[in-house]
Amino acid sequence: MAQDCTGRIGSPLPDSIDATEALLDAGGYVSDRALATVLFLALRMQRPLFLEGEAGVGKTEIAKVLAARLGRRLIRLQCYEGLDVASAVYEWNYPAQMIEIRLAEATGETDRATIQQGIFAERHLIRRPILQALEPAPEGPPVFLIDELDRADEAFEAYLLEVLSEFQVTIPELGPVRAAEPPIVIITTNRTREIHDALKRRCLYHWVDYPDAERELAIVGAKVPRANARLARELVAYVQKLRDIDLFKAPGIAETLDWASALTELDKVAIDPETVSQTIGVLLKYHDDIARIQQGEGHRLLEEVRAELDAAG
Repeated sequence: MAQDCTGRIGSPLPDSIDATEALLDAGGYVSDRALATVLFLALRMQRPLFLEGEAGVGKTEIAKVLAARLGRRLIRLQCYEGLDVASAVYEWNYPAQMIEIRLAEATGETDRATIQQGIFAERHLIRRPILQALEPAPEGPPVFLIDELDRADEAFEAYLLEVLSEFQVTIPELGPVRAAEPPIVIITTNRTREIHDALKRRCLYHWVDYPDAERELAIVGAKVPRANARLARELVAYVQKLRDIDLFKAPGIAETLDWASALTELDKVAIDPETVSQTIGVLLKYHDDIARIQQGEGHRLLEEVRAELDAAG
C-alpha cells in the first residue's frame, strides 16, 4: 500500500478503463470491457453503481474484489423484507441512555436540556452499515455494498434517496451526518421486483449477464485452477447449453464454479451421464429442473457437447 499526499494509506483508484480491467483481473474477476468501463466511470464520477442481473452472475463479487484490491473496508448491507432504519442506519443504546438518566438523577441534575444532550450524545449512538459507510477512514472511503436491494421494502428504498444523492443521513436528535468523502457504493439486485426510477437516476447502471463460453472458461481457470482442461471445457459447454433450455432457474457462474470444484474433488477428467446424474444437485436447485435433466434431457445435451468439442478439435 502507498501513502498519498493526504497521509491516507491505500491503493489509488484506477486512472483508466484498462487499469480498472487490470484491477479486477488481479483480484481474480474476469470482466468484460463494458463492465470495466462503467465501473471506471462510477469511481471517477463518485456515483453509485447499480448492478442488475440473475442470481449467481458475480455482482456481489465485484464489490469484494474492489475492497480487497484498493485496500478499503468492505461494508455490506444485506437487504431483506422488513429491513428498517434501526438495522440499516442507526439506533440508540437504550441501556446506556438509562444509566445516563440515573446518573443525572443521582447528581441532582434537573435541567432538561442538559439531560437530553447527555442522553443523545454520539457516544450512545450505535452505528449500522449506512452510518458506518459515511465515516472517514485512514485508508480512504469504504466500499459500501447494498446487496439484493429488491428484497427490501419500497419504503426503505425511498429512504436511500437522501443517502445516494447527498451521501448523508439525518438523525433527528443530532441533525444531518454527511460523508466528508463519498463511499464507493455498489448496489445489486436480482430483479425480483422493479426498483423505482428515482433511485436508478442517482446511479450508473449495468446489467451483469451470464458470460459467454470463452469468458466462463477463463473464470473457471482462474477460480478452480486444479480442474482438468478437458473437464473444464466440457462442463462449461454443458452449463452454457443448460441456460438455453427452459429451466425454472438456470445455473449461474457460482454454480459452474461449484460444479468444477466438485468434479475436481471426485478426480474426474471428463463428464459422463452417470456423473451428471449424481452431481446435478450442485448445478440445479429445483426438483423439476433436476428431474427433467435426469429423465433424458441431460444425456442429449452431453452428446451435443461432446460432438461440438470433437468437431472443434
